[in-house]
Amino acid sequence: MGTRSVANRHCARSGAQGLRRFCVEFLFFGFKEARACLFAGLFFIAIFAAPREGLAGIPRYDLLLIIALVIQLAMIRFGLETMDEFKAICLFHVVGFALEAFKTSGAIQSWAYPDFAYTKLLGVPLFSGFMYAAVGSYIIQAWRLFDLRIIHHPPYWMATLVALAIYLNFFTHHYIGDYRWYIAALAIGLYARTTVIFRPYDRDLKMPMLLAFVLIGFFIWLAENISTFFSVWQYPDQLGAWSTVHIGKWSSWSLLVIMTFTIVASLKHVRATIDVPR
Repeated sequence: MGTRSVANRHCARSGAQGLRRFCVEFLFFGFKEARACLFAGLFFIAIFAAPREGLAGIPRYDLLLIIALVIQLAMIRFGLETMDEFKAICLFHVVGFALEAFKTSGAIQSWAYPDFAYTKLLGVPLFSGFMYAAVGSYIIQAWRLFDLRIIHHPPYWMATLVALAIYLNFFTHHYIGDYRWYIAALAIGLYARTTVIFRPYDRDLKMPMLLAFVLIGFFIWLAENISTFFSVWQYPDQLGAWSTVHIGKWSSWSLLVIMTFTIVASLKHVRATIDVPR
């Protein structure tokens, strides 16, 4: 019998209200969040656990690619992701790799992957695409586990244009200036009324969509700090000694989450849960 059915019976028997209800809902929220982070959690555990010198003669970056592929195939094999969802995740790989190749190029050098790997292409280890895919996987899993619904979503063509502007700015700001705050202001106006409805336990709760974007971006920023601490990749100011990733990266990650959300929202079964006012 499903977890929710058991939870509902427990709630009915206990008459959970007030603080008790809050604790139960918080517990189930945490459980579902952990489950939604399955791919990201396992992948980042591998990042932290893999020795920098590699294992059994396999360089660290190549080992991480093997582990990520195994996790991804297992999720498909056990029905945790559908083929349509996998196709969307593949798009994150392409988008992420193009960004990584540009940012690590000799002309830009925003960050670097210092270690050797057989599976490096244009200086970028192929496992890096899974870091972007992990964000998409989380959103897809959360959509299913929390029975997400979106109300007052902006017209898709507007959301798509903002997502494209966000992505292009990651490239063009090296040449024509950084317009992220103008784009962020546009996104705030676009999603100001958008609300996400989610169900951690047995009743619906609401959250402003913008708050969700910011919170997810914050946790990605934390993961980035841990990853750079373990020298998976490094920013120029971290070459001598590790330092905290600049807080401004939080805004970049939050914008990237908006772009990722827009891609996920294109899935047919996801669109069925999104309300776009006419």
